[in-house]
Amino acid sequence: MSLAPQPTLAPPPFGAQLRRWRLHRRLSQQGLAGEADISTRHLSFVETGRALPSREMVLRLAQRLDVPLRERNAMLVAAGYAPMYRERPLADPALAPAREAVELILRAHEPNPALAVDRHWNLVAGNRMLPHLLAGADAALLQGTVNVLRLSLHPRGLAGRIVNLGQWRTHLFERLHQQVQATGDAVLSDLLAELQAYPVPEGAHDTRLDGEHLGVALPLQYRAQDGRVLSFISTTTVFGTAVDVTVQELALETFFPLDAATGEALRQLAAATEGP
Repeated sequence: MSLAPQPTLAPPPFGAQLRRWRLHRRLSQQGLAGEADISTRHLSFVETGRALPSREMVLRLAQRLDVPLRERNAMLVAAGYAPMYRERPLADPALAPAREAVELILRAHEPNPALAVDRHWNLVAGNRMLPHLLAGADAALLQGTVNVLRLSLHPRGLAGRIVNLGQWRTHLFERLHQQVQATGDAVLSDLLAELQAYPVPEGAHDTRLDGEHLGVALPLQYRAQDGRVLSFISTTTVFGTAVDVTVQELALETFFPLDAATGEALRQLAAATEGP
């Protein structure tokens, strides 16, 4: 048996990437050509490799297709140009303003729980109220890189504490499916398949809530360690004008109390966290 290293697969050429994103957005060549203000014939030549696009055209096509910044860099490189958007670790000194903005939003949201995740739903940061929602989860799920969707729906995670688990699972599956459709990310696709295969924890309750709250959000009902049921609605915040890959891929998940009892419980928890 040969132990020789396997050759690294070359990334797809620009034309193939462009066609994949066009089909992913369900656009015909004529439709994309019209949006990008080029001829259908020229677009066809670009997709088949018979014509090379300018850097400006690469960016224009990527913008019309709403391609994420990470993939725009890949398209630029495939077309023979340098990547345009930087990708740096969040700990990079150059991203200090972004870190400060994230921490400010998370702190300002207290006494309500809030967290920040990356493009694969891995936990990046959380405010001091977050541990109250994570209490009781298997310690193994809190080691290393913590994926908040895996933690939420795993039988040894928080699934047993979610009162309306069936509805919440469906909500998360739909949301993750939309992300897969928008990004074409294989990691997210695999994560969705993994989550859908999780069994519902034995003894888990599933209260069916009537519709959506005010028609805009599905509530999350969560049983705290002391037995109280906390009711939340959540919102997602992203940096829509980011020009850094890492910052664009950050999402802030913020939870708001749905009723007065939940708000009071959160204030009590916050006071207990502060100590004497």
